[in-house]
Amino acid sequence: MSGCGCDSVCAAAPPDPRYRRALWIALVLNALMFGVELAASFAAQSVSLLADAVDFLGDAGNYGVALFVLGLAPVWRSRTALWKGWLMVGYGVFVLGKSAWQWSAGIVPEPVVMGWVSLLALAVNLGVAALLFAHRGGDAQARSVWLCSRNDALGNLAVMAAAAGVWATSQGWPDIAVALVLAGLALSSGASVIRHARDELRAA
Repeated sequence: MSGCGCDSVCAAAPPDPRYRRALWIALVLNALMFGVELAASFAAQSVSLLADAVDFLGDAGNYGVALFVLGLAPVWRSRTALWKGWLMVGYGVFVLGKSAWQWSAGIVPEPVVMGWVSLLALAVNLGVAALLFAHRGGDAQARSVWLCSRNDALGNLAVMAAAAGVWATSQGWPDIAVALVLAGLALSSGASVIRHARDELRAA
């Protein structure tokens, strides 16, 4: 485009077909796991599973957005990453509120369902993280996608630990504790993506 004065803003490099294919696979897997974990969270009455299900839904949306902006100019990818960073922060705040409600209700979740479903989710997220590993060092958009996949795998391990804690204690506090950890992870990662995206926008 003539007159823009900045090729890095007005032109985009051709999208990597391998990255596009990895995003499509990640989108489908995350959408499927959202349905599985949502049903399991109600069956087990687990706030950590529900938090992970919402995270799968958010990630499916993130991968869809990433595919949409993949061929756009870098400035638009940075703006999208900024929006996604705030979405991650909002997710963390939601989990904090849900955890407070779960604590006040005194609900003890079903640990067996939590354990098996979180194991399945871990396998899915490790596969997605492996697909996206080579692209983690790109712009803020690619970084936000990588952080989502990494956080999901860590979150699944935490939910498995919560299931073991609930089974050992017959109390709901391990489920709440893990939900709080997931909230903190979402808040810190969201802040990191926001900072990175703002740096790119200032440079542009």
